[in-house]
Amino acid sequence: MSQIEINLNRCANYIEGWLTWLSSVKHYQFHTIDAYKRDLTHYMRCLYKQGIGDIEPDRAIFRVWLSEMHVSGCAKTTIARRVSALRSFCSYCHRNGIFKKLDLSWMKSPKLPVSIPKTISINEAAQLLELVKKRSKPAWENDRDIAILYLMYGCGLRLSETLSITPAHLTDASWIRIIGKGRKARDVPVLPIIKDSLQKVIESCPFHLENEKPLFISKRGLPLGQRAVQRMVERLRILANLPAETTPHTFRHAFATHLLSSGGDLRAIQELLGHSSLSTTQRYTHVDTHKLKEVHQQTHPRATQQEQADSSVD
Repeated sequence: MSQIEINLNRCANYIEGWLTWLSSVKHYQFHTIDAYKRDLTHYMRCLYKQGIGDIEPDRAIFRVWLSEMHVSGCAKTTIARRVSALRSFCSYCHRNGIFKKLDLSWMKSPKLPVSIPKTISINEAAQLLELVKKRSKPAWENDRDIAILYLMYGCGLRLSETLSITPAHLTDASWIRIIGKGRKARDVPVLPIIKDSLQKVIESCPFHLENEKPLFISKRGLPLGQRAVQRMVERLRILANLPAETTPHTFRHAFATHLLSSGGDLRAIQELLGHSSLSTTQRYTHVDTHKLKEVHQQTHPRATQQEQADSSVD
């Protein structure tokens, strides 16, 4: 084995330590950790191809790595995530004395365009819920799926948060305590219609529900998986003739956008969604141009003065 391979194998051990730290200390979810592992593996392959065994970050090699990704047609979002993974790994190595000196000021991610999350209208959300009620499935499955959609649309929960709910979460019918990303807890108010739908799930479920086990069960009696909910929403959006971008997460987007367009406070929406920064919430929410124009016309002093002037002329 060459010295380069020996050094890179040693780096693989450092990567495993970093991934363990992300899981146990930062409480990153499995899919995030798995993506970061693949990102660092991609970087390690670049080092190997260049015949480099020194794992400390190098500006020239970093540029080669970026160039390779651009040439291969990598999306900017993928490149940005890979750079973020490398920066996180390098910072971990520096904190643990693996890298003595560290300057990452030159390690820049590509600038990403600001994208507006895909959402659905209030009528479209109601239409999807009605379609669930009209399905020819067993009543308990319809009750279960309605409650799932209600939690995402009425409480703004992520799909993973929704499927992690247990009967023990429902001791206080007016609030649910959610453990979100990074193991951060937040209390979410529950509307009466959602409370009633959750009670129907408990009453109609043909399986024994344990207090600390998931509330939502598949027809095999196992905890319902995310893919099953994704397929369910896909079938509903086809029936409703909605865009392919309509996914379970769309209901969370709709929760935020509909609250904001109805006059909800952005800071309050941030708390309900469980976001650490307000900028993240701003990406999840947008006001349509009609609403924006309406607010402008109602609140701007010059608009009010113009109306008064027009009425005096009449």
